Amino acid sequence: MLQVNDLTVCYGDLTIVDRLSFTAEEGQWLMIVGPNGAGKSTTLNAITQGTAYTGQVLFEGEDMKKKKAAERASCVGVLMQNHFAEYAFSVEEVAALGRYAYSGSRRIADRDTASERKVAAVHLPRPAFLAGRSDEDEQAVENALALTGMIFQRKQSILTLSGGELQRTFLAQVFAQDPKLLLLDEPTNHLDLVYQKQVFELIEKWLQTPGRAVISVVHDLSLAKAYGTKVLLMNHGRKVACGPAAEVLVPEHLDPVYQMDVGGWMRQMLGQWDG
Repeated sequence: MLQVNDLTVCYGDLTIVDRLSFTAEEGQWLMIVGPNGAGKSTTLNAITQGTAYTGQVLFEGEDMKKKKAAERASCVGVLMQNHFAEYAFSVEEVAALGRYAYSGSRRIADRDTASERKVAAVHLPRPAFLAGRSDEDEQAVENALALTGMIFQRKQSILTLSGGELQRTFLAQVFAQDPKLLLLDEPTNHLDLVYQKQVFELIEKWLQTPGRAVISVVHDLSLAKAYGTKVLLMNHGRKVACGPAAEVLVPEHLDPVYQMDVGGWMRQMLGQWDG
């Protein structure tokens, strides 16, 4: 589904991502892990065309650089860890913004990344599109609200939501967008444990539909091990290992990268709950 070849991102003389290659196939949940500064979020940003790069990013064999913004939005959805919600849109209206790429002549043409589209949509006055949704749009929004458990809050202002409810609202927006590939950048980083569990279980359920794949940047190796079918371990912008979680999340790969006994630390932390 997604093929990344020799991806390189440089800011001046500083190389952030260095000749990175990997794939994400249908049905896979690829977890990108590594210490701070490894280039994980920059990799996602390059995939969404949010930063300049060399190399190739191919989606179903087509160069992502050649796709228009609306075309990219119809195949790739993005959920970030932070949302700048300053306008009193309802939950339903925010979810419906996920259908904007399908709105014909009103498609977004000027934005370069999915994250920019989301932020712009929430900061601007309500687009006319929200009042003229098709039956297909309505059904997609209804399904997304049901899947994320936000049906009963559909008319509630997003300014009144808890952190977990807000993240589920933006997850509903991505689900309504109906992409084939979902990109997540630390989607539960600031959430309580119960909301972390809810969000990851929702994504796991979404992935069960054929023709879909997920790529997540996570710091929590336990989440990567629990939900990831494939793991990409990065350090200093480079790929250290990539493959099944059971083969990548092992001491010979993790300990040199994190410069510690990762497994020992994990067992020590979990051991506090014994008895």
